Amino acid sequence: MRILVVEDDRLLNHTLSYNLSAVGYIVDGALSKAAALQFLKKQDYDLIVLDVNLPDGNGFDLCREMKERRPDTAVIFLTANDMESDMLKGFELGADDYVTKPFPMSVFQRKVAALLKRIATQSGGDFFDDGNLYVNFSELTSTLAGQTITFTPLEYRLLKILTKNPQIVLTRQVLLEKLWDIDENYVDEHALTTAISRIRGKIEADRHTYIKTVYGMGYMWIGGTQK
Repeated sequence: MRILVVEDDRLLNHTLSYNLSAVGYIVDGALSKAAALQFLKKQDYDLIVLDVNLPDGNGFDLCREMKERRPDTAVIFLTANDMESDMLKGFELGADDYVTKPFPMSVFQRKVAALLKRIATQSGGDFFDDGNLYVNFSELTSTLAGQTITFTPLEYRLLKILTKNPQIVLTRQVLLEKLWDIDENYVDEHALTTAISRIRGKIEADRHTYIKTVYGMGYMWIGGTQK
């Protein structure tokens, strides 16, 4: 699991990063909003530990921007305030938890472990299965209504991104960036359009619709809606 710590207090940032690394997580530390955005351009994270007050902005704005691009990333807010209005605002933006400073490191580590365990459980493993379509992303095998179907490596990667973000509009730019991050090879607009079309041709041959085009924006995984 990969974690980004965004905290402008150097000592606290180092302490959090050190203790999370010590229990096996891969951790990056950013001291500002700008530094965090640079990390997010290069890498996806399972969790962001995010201070509300940053020297070049605030954590709420960063959370909003990040969730638009990577809606599946978990967030724990750090704050010196325990105001209910701040907490509610954080949760409205998609935060998973809220921690008020100062806090015992042991309690914080348990919060992180519990959150990441819950995320792993909810993901249900590295596959998609709705009873009609089954896609195993680890073994790169798939069936539709019990019959074997094949996907290219690019189609598997695209399917994984879509199925892990159900009912969320993913813009074409976000999809292209995620595909670039995964494969480190350039994927252009034409390749993306072609991959979407081929996936639809393979899984929407019966009465099920899986991918919805949101015109002018991008695509949404709607998960086998009956036509």
